Amino acid sequence: MNAEFSYKRIFLLGFGFFGISIIWALYNAYVPIFLQEDFGLNKTITGGIMTIDNIFAIVLLPYLGALSDMTRTRWGRRKPYIMMGAPLGALMFALIPVARSHESLALMMGTIIFMNFFMALFRSPVIAFMPDITPSEKRSQANGIINFMGGLGALFAYFGGKVLYDINYALPFYLGAFIMLLANLFVVLFVPEPEKYRKPMERKIKLGELLKRTSRVSFGELKENLRDVFASRERSLLFMLLAIFLWFVAFNSLETFFTSYAKFELGIRESTGAFLLGIFALGYMVFSIPGGLIGGRIGRKRTISIGLLIIMGVMLSALYLGLQATSGRMDVNVVVKIFSGLFLIGGFGWGMVNVNSLPMVVDMTTEEKLGGYTGLYYFFSQAASIFAPPVVGAAIDITGYQSLLVFATLFFLLALISIQFVRRGDIVRRREDIYDYVPDMD
Repeated sequence: MNAEFSYKRIFLLGFGFFGISIIWALYNAYVPIFLQEDFGLNKTITGGIMTIDNIFAIVLLPYLGALSDMTRTRWGRRKPYIMMGAPLGALMFALIPVARSHESLALMMGTIIFMNFFMALFRSPVIAFMPDITPSEKRSQANGIINFMGGLGALFAYFGGKVLYDINYALPFYLGAFIMLLANLFVVLFVPEPEKYRKPMERKIKLGELLKRTSRVSFGELKENLRDVFASRERSLLFMLLAIFLWFVAFNSLETFFTSYAKFELGIRESTGAFLLGIFALGYMVFSIPGGLIGGRIGRKRTISIGLLIIMGVMLSALYLGLQATSGRMDVNVVVKIFSGLFLIGGFGWGMVNVNSLPMVVDMTTEEKLGGYTGLYYFFSQAASIFAPPVVGAAIDITGYQSLLVFATLFFLLALISIQFVRRGDIVRRREDIYDYVPDMD
């Protein structure tokens, strides 16, 4: 039995996601600038470096999630990984501006690699903590709270980070590391794991045996589910996962290079570019719950399609305005103000897309495979995060920064085309004419 459900406990667990979101928002906003401006790296190499976290994620997350499933200690099965990963990840993150100040690429790369490794150590255990302490019928509500806290962390990073960055570029990193450490300390101290996980295993298992068993469970399940995707005659799941891959390619290209576009193309401060990304995140937060409700009313596929059309409209408008600004036909400050409104609307569209996609995937399978199909969703989204930065970086190297918005629009369009071939996973009406759907936030 899970511990008695408590919204307060879920809120405290959400601090873990709050802290992690701060780290990644700051990392994606400013590290590409450092790599290009201080070390002279081109956009292709910068993009490749920015995939390190996603490579660790796609390789280690299934493994560490399964390993934590099998762990038993007096603290529980998830907390040991948080206690190892969070302090070391925070330390490496705080050392990024120190590495920059020493103007050593080797030091910067070592710091980035170790920071990404330590962050990966506790990412899966934190995600898996929520179902541990939440009964099935409450997981949608709990997921909503956790995603809200994660979105709040991103907003804090983009908006607060701008103020601190304008004072001293190192301050957001120091404060972000401290907040992430403090937030995860709240989780360790105030969110108890179920009693059955807070005691050593009855039979001692050798480390080698445990690691071997974990590999078999985690990667074996992933291989089986991938085989199902490509072997099935009915292609809905394949096209759905392809659409997810395509729109995350578009989104991650923007997340990685938009601050660089703002600085090197529009000529505004990188902190202002991060602020605009914060506006997008705000729009997503505001429209996450309405996006789920709209999906429940008119259907998930239709809602996702409308959301993609909205985002494409925003991207094309931003492309036009950017060209006007760089040619001198419009004042850059005016363009930035218009960008703020556009990105808020773009966040609305992203909310319509993102909150309806995971429910479509898991509704294509049975109850027994829910976890595995959730893994497929994250596998394809993380694969997109590996593919996007170096490819769009190469496009920018060849054609310039305006190609960023063209690239993103193209992949959102390809995602829109792909999802039109999806025939399953949408809302099903019951006989009472009630939609069998509870809005989820992801």
